[in-house]
Amino acid sequence: MAMTTDESAPWLVVGLGNPGPGYAANRHNVGFMVTDLLAGRMGGSYKRAQKAQAQVLEGRLGPMGPGSRRVVLAKPSSFMNLSGGPVSALRDFYKVDKAHVVAVHDELDIDYGTLRLKLGGGDNGHNGLKSMTKAMGPEYHRVRFGIGRPPGRMQVADFVLKDFSSTERKELDYFVDRAADAVEALLLEGLERAQSTYNS
Repeated sequence: MAMTTDESAPWLVVGLGNPGPGYAANRHNVGFMVTDLLAGRMGGSYKRAQKAQAQVLEGRLGPMGPGSRRVVLAKPSSFMNLSGGPVSALRDFYKVDKAHVVAVHDELDIDYGTLRLKLGGGDNGHNGLKSMTKAMGPEYHRVRFGIGRPPGRMQVADFVLKDFSSTERKELDYFVDRAADAVEALLLEGLERAQSTYNS
């Protein structure tokens, strides 16, 4: 079923990650990777947000004309566990309905490269989601990018802050591209249709 909400209402798509080049290729930063790809599709570049600790890009996603969606892409400049403050400030500044907020993030309990889209729910120990939910409640969309569980006895904190392995990197561009497609489908077609296509 197609989305019936106001097509002129803006969406806020937030990639979760940690700032700085030392974290750029970490598993925990896959949300940034997806929003960076979307920024390329929008043909723009980020700028520093006036009212929040974040980098933002305003533009449109989707086909040219009335079928496209107004989008604010955002990457918080705070560390992951403080994402809620910048996201909440951006939501207020751009007057975005909570149901039009999308968090793109890594997910431990899903196999590498697998996607799951949903609305609301718990944080599953993810500090970025925990901070967002504390700031504005749980009723926002999530595009969950599977990174799998740590091997052996490796600690979760160590695993998510390591770069993708050489084996994982062979398919990473494909999976990031697919996640960006899933974000576009969510905005353009609604959650149910996007789930039926991408919740593999």
